[in-house]
Amino acid sequence: MASVQSTRLADFLESTRDRMNDPNLSLSTVRDVCEALHQAGSEPEGVTYAEVDAGGVPALWCVPADCDDSVLLYGHAGGTVVFSMHSDRKAAGHLAKAAGIRSLVVDFRRSPEHKFPAQQEDFETAYRWLLSQGYRPGKIACGGHSVGGNLAVSLALSLRDQRMPLPAAVLSISAWYDTELKNVTLKSNAGTDKILSMPLMEFFRESWLGGTGTAYDDPRVNMLYADLAGLPPVSIYYGAHELLAGEAAEFADRAKEAALEASLHSVPEGQHLFLLGAGRVPETDAAISEMGRWVRLKLGLEQK
Repeated sequence: MASVQSTRLADFLESTRDRMNDPNLSLSTVRDVCEALHQAGSEPEGVTYAEVDAGGVPALWCVPADCDDSVLLYGHAGGTVVFSMHSDRKAAGHLAKAAGIRSLVVDFRRSPEHKFPAQQEDFETAYRWLLSQGYRPGKIACGGHSVGGNLAVSLALSLRDQRMPLPAAVLSISAWYDTELKNVTLKSNAGTDKILSMPLMEFFRESWLGGTGTAYDDPRVNMLYADLAGLPPVSIYYGAHELLAGEAAEFADRAKEAALEASLHSVPEGQHLFLLGAGRVPETDAAISEMGRWVRLKLGLEQK
């Protein structure tokens, strides 16, 4: 049974979805509504924040006290349309604290003003900026939440194809992998996911890819068609109640078929955006604790 706090988070997400369903809202207003979702979590104690120019891309450092000089490069949620580095700030701060490292949240350009591949370009620019600042690839993990989880994987693919040094690990949380929108849980979990819906996913897809000539099965955006061989270890988390649960399992299977070190973790009765409950929802905090230890292991900061 879900905790009281988890149920409250689901109710909060549902109320936000209800507000977004108003057809009279402008995109700027919808973005403002989504930014307020950061209220679901608490401020992580002992974490400071600093905005930075990461090679021309705005980004936000989340720096825990006495942290190791390693980095989690982090992509925020929002389907490329909503959210920002500020909306995921608390969650990224809790993740950074759990791992004992700093996190860099990338404020990539949003669609529909900036369509594919702008977001991937910004994420890779931030990674290259970290290298230019002296961070070694073996001390960098890349991760992300929702579409940010897609960007974390696509970054590793792009770096591999360019024969660039790869990050040590990929942490993918409630990721949107399937731009074809065909997994069965998009229908079977429609009654349990309190924030996502098929019309919303279709809106995100059109905003991101519409007019670009990019096919929905293009492996640059659809990670279920990508060749995953040679990628770093990947850890995949999802909420059992979210629309994207099925594609998380499908991606994990693809990763294992490609001989990757891959693990799959379900948060019981977890919502899409369960991560935003960091510091308030016990199920979220337990998952973050696991994520933090895994990242430390892959960065060589903790023994098995």
